[in-house]
This record gives sequence, C-alpha cells and structure tokens, in this order.
Amino acid sequence: MNRSRYLGALAALALTAGGVTAQGSAAQGAAADEISAIDPVAPVHEIPSSVDTTLVNETKGSWFVELESEPASAGTDATSLRTERQDFRAAAKDAGVDYSVRRTFHTLFNGYSITMDSTQLGRLQRTEGVKAIYPMTQVEIPETLPAGNEPDLATALGMTGADIAQHELGLTGEGVKVAVMDSGIDVDHPDLGGPGFPNDRVIAGYDLVGDDYNAGSSDPDRRVPRPDAVPDDCQGHGTHVAGIVGADAEGRDDGITGVAPGVSLGAYRVFGCEGSTDADIMIAAMERALADDMDVLNMSIGSAWSWPSYPTATASDRLVDRGMVVVASIGNSGASGLYSAGAPGLGEKVIGVASFDNTHVTARSVVASPSGTAVPYLGLGNVADPPTEGTTDPLVDAGIVCPSVGIPLEAEVAGRTALIERGSCSFEEKYATVVEAGATAVVIYNSSPGLFSGGGVLDRDVPGIGIPQAEGKALAAELAAGTEVTLTWTADEVSTPSPTGGLISSFSSYGLSPDLALKPDIGAPGGNINSTLPLEQGGHGVSSGTSMASPHVAGAVALLLESNPRLRASQVRDVLQNSADPATWSGAPGAGYLDNAHRQGAGMLDVPGVVQAGATVRPAKLALGESNTRTGATTKRVTVRNTTRETVTYTVSHAPALATFGDTFAPSFADTYADVSFSRESVTLRPGRSATVGVTVTAPEAADADQLVYGGYVVVTADDGTAYSVPYAGYAGDYQAIDPITPVMSGGEVVADLPSVASITACAEFINLDCIDPQADYELAPDGATYTLGTVNGLPDIPYTLIHFQHQVEKLQVTVLDAETDRPVDRRGAFAVDVTGVERNETAGGFTAYGWDGSYTTLRGDTKRVPDGDYVLSLKALKANGEPWNSDHWETWTSPTITIDRP
Repeated sequence: MNRSRYLGALAALALTAGGVTAQGSAAQGAAADEISAIDPVAPVHEIPSSVDTTLVNETKGSWFVELESEPASAGTDATSLRTERQDFRAAAKDAGVDYSVRRTFHTLFNGYSITMDSTQLGRLQRTEGVKAIYPMTQVEIPETLPAGNEPDLATALGMTGADIAQHELGLTGEGVKVAVMDSGIDVDHPDLGGPGFPNDRVIAGYDLVGDDYNAGSSDPDRRVPRPDAVPDDCQGHGTHVAGIVGADAEGRDDGITGVAPGVSLGAYRVFGCEGSTDADIMIAAMERALADDMDVLNMSIGSAWSWPSYPTATASDRLVDRGMVVVASIGNSGASGLYSAGAPGLGEKVIGVASFDNTHVTARSVVASPSGTAVPYLGLGNVADPPTEGTTDPLVDAGIVCPSVGIPLEAEVAGRTALIERGSCSFEEKYATVVEAGATAVVIYNSSPGLFSGGGVLDRDVPGIGIPQAEGKALAAELAAGTEVTLTWTADEVSTPSPTGGLISSFSSYGLSPDLALKPDIGAPGGNINSTLPLEQGGHGVSSGTSMASPHVAGAVALLLESNPRLRASQVRDVLQNSADPATWSGAPGAGYLDNAHRQGAGMLDVPGVVQAGATVRPAKLALGESNTRTGATTKRVTVRNTTRETVTYTVSHAPALATFGDTFAPSFADTYADVSFSRESVTLRPGRSATVGVTVTAPEAADADQLVYGGYVVVTADDGTAYSVPYAGYAGDYQAIDPITPVMSGGEVVADLPSVASITACAEFINLDCIDPQADYELAPDGATYTLGTVNGLPDIPYTLIHFQHQVEKLQVTVLDAETDRPVDRRGAFAVDVTGVERNETAGGFTAYGWDGSYTTLRGDTKRVPDGDYVLSLKALKANGEPWNSDHWETWTSPTITIDRP
C-alpha cells in the first residue's frame, strides 16, 4: 500500500473533482434550488425505492434505571453508591413502583436493569434518585454464513495493509490483550491456541449466559442466564470475530492468520447457541473485561437507532476513560436508512466501525460442460446447499422470468435446469415460478459484473445458485448456438474478484448519531470475510457484516499499541482516522464522488499509514450540527502537529463527499456541497511543533431538500505527498423540523393512523395489567372507548397509546388531562409516561405501546389514581437536540376521550 500515492490522489481530488478552488473553497455541486438525486449505477448495492410498512410491535418490557451519581469508574466511592441504591429502593417502595431487579451495576453504570410494565414509567421517573430511564434493548446475534474449505484472510489483510505491518514492520500485537465480547471462542481451535481453556492464546474470559440462553425466547426458562467458567462457542460468530483479530496459523497450510496474530485474547460470552442477548448482560461483560485488565475491547454487536447516552455506550466511554480502547461495529441496518447506527458504537469515545466489501469473494464452483469452465456461485437465500457431486439436467434459457410485471417464462423448463437473468422482480418470484413449472435446478446470473447472493428465497427442495454476469452470458450464448450445456457440482472453492471490493457494504449502517455527532468513525473490510469457525462447523467459513469489520480495527489497534505503547486510549481513534483512506461512492464507483462521510466515517483503515504517520490533525473529526441560521457558517479549528524529525510544510485543502436527503428509510444522494475556507492555506512546522488552522464551513442551501446531510474531508498534505484527512458532516436546515412521531405511511397513503389509543386483543405474557409480549395484538379503539382497568376475558382492559417513532426523541411524556377542562388532573403534574432517549422504530411499520393503568405521578413524586370519569392523554415528545423551553421543539398529540368505568 502506497499511502503517499493514494492520499496524494485524494489531495488532488480536493482541488479538482469536487469543484474546490485553490483557496480551498468548494463550489456547490448543484444550485440551491436544483438539488436532485444522483441515480446509483451499481445494482449490487440496491437502494430501496420503497420500504416495508408491515406493522411490527417493538415494545420493551425491561428497562435501565440510571441513578444520579457517577459510577465507581468515574470516582464515586463505594459507600456513597451503596447508600444511593438503598435510598432508591426505599423511595420506589414508598411510591408503589412494582419491579424486579435483573442486575445491579456500580462500576461502569450506576443503577439497575429491571423488569417492569410500561404503566409505571411516570412514577419511576419521578422516584427520588432516578436520573433517567432507558428501554432495554435485545441484540440479535448476527448471522454467520456456512463454512467454506479455503481459509484465507489475505485479500482483506491487504486492503488495510495489515500484511505489510506484519511482514515489513514486524508487528504482531504481542503483549496486547484484546477482549472479544460475543458468542464465545472455540477454545479448542488450533488457530486460536486450542485445545483447552485457558490456553496460550485465549488467556481470560467468562460465559455469562450458558448454551440455552436466548433473551428473545418465548420460553421463560431460556431467558434465564446460566453462567459457566468456560466461554466456549457453540454458535460461531465469536470464533469468526476472534480469528480476524488474532488467529495464528503457526506455519500450517490449513489455518488462518488474523490481523494481530501475537495478541492474547479474552472471551466474554453474552450469547447462547442461538437468539439474542440483553443490553445489561453486555455491561456485565464490560465490567469483567475491565477487571481482567484488557487493553482493547471488540464488540461486534449492538442495538441500532440508539443514542450516545444509551447505557452500553456510556459504559463503553468509561472504559476508555479507564485506559481501554473500545471498538464496536456500527450496525448492519443500512437498508433502514439514516440515523440507524447503534450503541455501543455511538459512544462518544468509542471507535464505531463501518464495513467495506472484500476485494475477493470465496465461492464454491460448478464446472460447465462441454466448455470445462469453472463457474463460481453463491447460494440463493434460504435454499439448501447444492450437492457437491453429480451433474444437472441440461440447461435451458428461461429469460428474465417476472410474471408479476408481464415478463413470462420463455422456455419449457420441466426436467431442465433453468438459466435466468437477474432483474425486474424478486429472486423469490423467479425461483418459485420455474420450480412450479418443473425445473430441477435454478441458475440466476447477475445483471452487472460480479457475484451476488439473492435474498428472500424460500427453499423448495430444488438447488438454486447465483453466478456472475460474464459466466451467465457465456452460458446463454452457448445455448443460443444450440449447444447442450450441463453443470457438474463440485466441492471446490475459488477466490474471485468482487465488483464491490473496496466500496462501502450495502448493509453498513448510516449515521449521523441522533445528536448529530459524526458516526461511524472509520471503516474496514467486513463484506465476505473468511475466518475461523468452531471445529464442529468446519473450522473456517465466510461471513459478512460490520461484525467482521470491527475486529479488523481491534487487531489494528493492537499493532498500533505494540508500536507505540505510550499512546493513550483516548488518542487511538484520532490517529486511526487521520490516516484512513476515504472511498468512492458505491453507487457509481467510476464517477469520482466520495461516499458519504456519515456512511464511511474517515474511510478505510490504513495500518501502515497509522504506524508510520508523520503528523496528527486534531480533532480528527468535525461534527457541525445544524446550519447556523444567522450566518449559515460554522467555524472550527484543527491543530496540525509535525511528529517527524524534519521541518515539513503542510497544505490544507477540501475534498467534498456526497450528501443525502429525503426519506429517512430510503435516502437519496446528491452532489451538493458545502463552501469550505481556511484561515491559512499552508503551515510550515519544525519537528514537534504545532499550528492551528481555522476551518469555516458554510452549509449548502436546503430549501427544497428534506433532511439534507452533507459532509466531506479537510485534507492536510505534507510536502512529500502524504495526506491526512479529517471527516466532517452537518445537517443543512432546521433539524427540529423533522416530525419524529408520524402515522405509518406507504406511497403517500396512511397505513396506520398513529399515534392512537388501542386495546389489546392477544397477549401471552403480563406484568400486573400490562402486556409485555412482543407478539401481542392490538386494535385501535373508537372515540370514547371505556376501560375497566381490570381484566376482560383474561386480557388487561387498559388503554394503550401506540406510537410510531420516525426519528429518535430526547424525552417522551404522557400527561393525564381532564376531558372536560382539558387541563392536567393535578396542578402539580400528572405524568403517566416519562422516559428518556427514545429510539427510532426499527422498521417503517414499527410501533411502541405504552399502557395506562389509571395512575399518574406528580412533579413531587406522589402517585395517585384517577376516579372514574372521562380523560384524555396528552403526549409530548422533545425532538432530538431540542431545547426544552422552546415549544416549537416539542411534538404534541392529544388522544380521543377515554372513559374509566371500574366494575
């Protein structure tokens, strides 16, 4: 990897492709009244034009309760913390709060995780000593793809230069301890020091949950953690992650070498063999990693649509304060649009990692006859793996096959292998159509270069594969020439170039953070990564996700700490970001646009660049927030420091990146740029000296573009051509103009008129009178609906407020009003719900239900119950970054009249 050459090109881009003048001021790519979308030309990275609005209940039944004092890691003494917890429990009892404690925290988080029904949110928030309440998130274990036979990380290591760091710089991460919080590690794997625990490589760890644990199970017994001393992995995800961090093949041909093969590993198991975990178990694992004196923590897990204030994020920040570098995947929710980045990766001091696709894909192959060509393939969706031997029935060219849009099946496929061209409709429609017509195998070829794996396909006991465009067209040409073509199945694997190699992965989550902080921070290879798997699963295999990108960065941190042991944990992210390489837009790689700064952060990790950097630029990222409504400009300062032994002149310039605008769930892209100018165009620095440069950014006009998020890079180029960059991003316009609470919409039509009052019609699990079953069913209630506040036919007869959160909100309050006077039923306040840091709903049809049991809590913390009568519920939501005193920053809604009539 030649950093001078690559980043010299980036510096040149800063002066040409983005329309940037020699003074460093960027001209907008489009006039203020002409903002229009750029259409992607890379169908591998399909951007949804519409979103699924199926109604999904996303209500939580457990909560974090944060108490007032800082935790022990921030300096509060144990006696004070113990007294505070005692006082809280007494106050909660006096207030009549009915809850059960799941876990107690004091080291990285001061408070509890509890199980409690939503009807008590108001009284709990007003209980003395409570600082904030957060919904408990469940984190699904990311999917691990089937095992392969060719262990090879070489192409991914080459993308970041980790191979150069190992072979030319002599770095292995020796002496650095990396904790992996995940599904455990196969402690018998020879690439990871096995057999046994502890072993030479996996030196510490703990299983916090046990094999059967699944936080999302309908079986209450499986939701109970059963810890074990040995953090062995029966799922596979953690072993895959650990291999990327530091597998060591020790000269064996059948093994894998990770980014930092000399590190010591800690395994902190928070997942069972399947399913999900809870956020409080993650914090418990963090505390164990701290107690074991780990240097780096990798968390390839997280909860999307969160806040930086979420407990897993703030606990992670406190780990950094205690000297541990924390690296976390930013999330795989790119298909869900903006603000989908997750905690803990959103933490202010956490390194949140995006994913880039590997330059090569490891795939199985079939041999086409009579040509003898080996054709690589990936399986279709959930279709069972094809056989590893035998020959298919002869191929027939079936065309595009999309009856739903008027493209019929073009050939007789009964008893034949159907060759189909990708496009115009879903993979499922193509596959199902030809299978129903009697095809004995299905081959879909890509409509653009490279491989793909078609999602959403249901298995119908007929093999189905996806092959590259070139091979597919060659087969179609042979058939058109009258040649009979068959395919012979094999177990062979090939490494084939990926058309999306080096581009942001389609699944990688977007920022910004809901407080408009710039996230993600950096990217690394995460798409199509071959690494270790448990021996029972074949030993090695391919998987994709930001889960795979994060351990690349964690391993790189180990190499950096080995090369510079004096580097503080709080400085590591800055150094990584300065030397990262921003990538071109995945939607049109040849067009010269840089991809969104709020999608790739600083860009691709560059390990040799980090280790050999001759300068630092701090801060290493700039969050510009909302446009300044008075001047339209924001001025920040960056400090350039020369860390070489020579006098160096640094030139400052600007490289703009694409903006996004429009639908939160399906954003559009625009070449709409900020104007950027600098207080000086260059600085000359002697060794060890620093200079400050003012950076003034004028946001693009956003009069006709909803939710315009813009960004780019401040580029500092040394006189030897080596460049260092600082990503920036901001929101053009009035951020509080976003309506966070909306009806569920599809194609301009209302699917569900939320918020609304609803009654529950089916529920399998209750706390008191509140349903906490995520599979519960509701029906919207008519105006004037009557509730007994008891049970009817075994179901709670209480009103629920159903809310669809289109965007995160700072605070949600529901106040009880007298229907006749339209005033609070108590002049001292009457809160039914009061909760902080509410997440955006996961899906376009997601909703959250809050029950009301007829009680309310005053500002003084007194809990009272309303008499029978007519009431309305007044909802207020403080918008993200809103000012509580500004009425325009609150969204409000008032329910129809609700009648309470107890038996």
